[in-house]
Amino acid sequence: MSRILFRNARVWDGSGAAAYPADILIEGERIRAVATQVGQLEAAGAEVIEANGRTLMPGLVEGHAHITFINGARPTDLGDTPPEEHTLIAARNARLLLDHGFTGAYSAASAKLRIDVVIRNAINAGELPGPRLRACGPEITVTGGLGDERRAHQFRDSFAMVADGPTEVMKLARLCVRENVDSIKLNISGDDHTRTGVLPRTVMTEEEIRAGVTAAHDYDRLVNAHCRASESVKRAVRCGVDVIYHCEHADEEALDMLESVKDRVFVGPAIGLLHAAVHEAPEGTIHKGVQKGIALGLEAASRAYPEMKKRGIRVVIGGDYGFARTPQGENARDIEHFVNHLGYSPNEALVCATRYGAELMGMGEKAGQVREGFLADLLLVDGDPVADVRLLQQTDRLLAILKGGEFHKLDRATLERQRIRAAE
Repeated sequence: MSRILFRNARVWDGSGAAAYPADILIEGERIRAVATQVGQLEAAGAEVIEANGRTLMPGLVEGHAHITFINGARPTDLGDTPPEEHTLIAARNARLLLDHGFTGAYSAASAKLRIDVVIRNAINAGELPGPRLRACGPEITVTGGLGDERRAHQFRDSFAMVADGPTEVMKLARLCVRENVDSIKLNISGDDHTRTGVLPRTVMTEEEIRAGVTAAHDYDRLVNAHCRASESVKRAVRCGVDVIYHCEHADEEALDMLESVKDRVFVGPAIGLLHAAVHEAPEGTIHKGVQKGIALGLEAASRAYPEMKKRGIRVVIGGDYGFARTPQGENARDIEHFVNHLGYSPNEALVCATRYGAELMGMGEKAGQVREGFLADLLLVDGDPVADVRLLQQTDRLLAILKGGEFHKLDRATLERQRIRAAE
């Protein structure tokens, strides 16, 4: 069994408490000991990493992953990509996430039925590098709903499967379960991206939602839902959905309902795409009506999520990365968005990115924190992410990335150079 000793680390443990100096001993895939008296742990047989006050913290978890998204500009780009090339792109995206410190990824949907499943299985078998992955099926939508790119004169695929009525929804949900997904996805509402700029509509009926939830829960699978409109959030709660994304237009009743199930449900704002469209899109590249709708969504999120935080609702990071304006690899920007847009302190945002993410992943009670007996999914960061969360967007600041007690990355050269400078 391998042994690794991080000596004199500054430990941010994922609980929300202040960081503290400690030595950390890892045996196999778990943290064997945490000693706040530096030099107390026995180093015999261990690979010793001199942290010299750098931050040791839990690995990040992407709570709204789309590893099959190809940084495209249009939904039909996903449908137009052949499955063979698409699988290779997803494999590269999985490694990219791990390279950026994400040791876990909960999929919000796969662009094609089996790609998430295939990548998850290959990662678990040690055949591909990547984060721990919870695989999802494609988004299940209704005619005219988000992801339906068909026209009366032309069939076009995007990232969704279309179903109308509870029987069709149940059939597609069972299809996803048969192909061994960990969760299914229901698009209960539309999106803000309408040319009129009106608020999104709720388009999936409760009967349809319940059919999908029943099919998934019968096989112990989770249900994710796209819910921008307030009514869509309420329907998701009433029907037993497990992970509810966006929710920015939630009214007081919807917030009360989310609070009533806060021990069961996770929420994810996924505002990375909204931020990019409002603040970073070149002038004239987005239709004014679409821009208005997106801006309304971002403003609504800045009101709704501070309320969710007050109510103790578990919120995870993940901002629809994998579009042209939110390319894969920029996922850690979401932590900064939580601070700048949603009213979270850096410490609170990091809890969302680590501990809550591990809970969403269903990794068991002993994951997502730096504690004895917990999984050794860890980052060694050059600097203090609580003081500046933007550090986690810089891969050169991630001096070590461990998943299950094994190094995916160890920047020995930088550690040695800094050790020499410190000794001089």
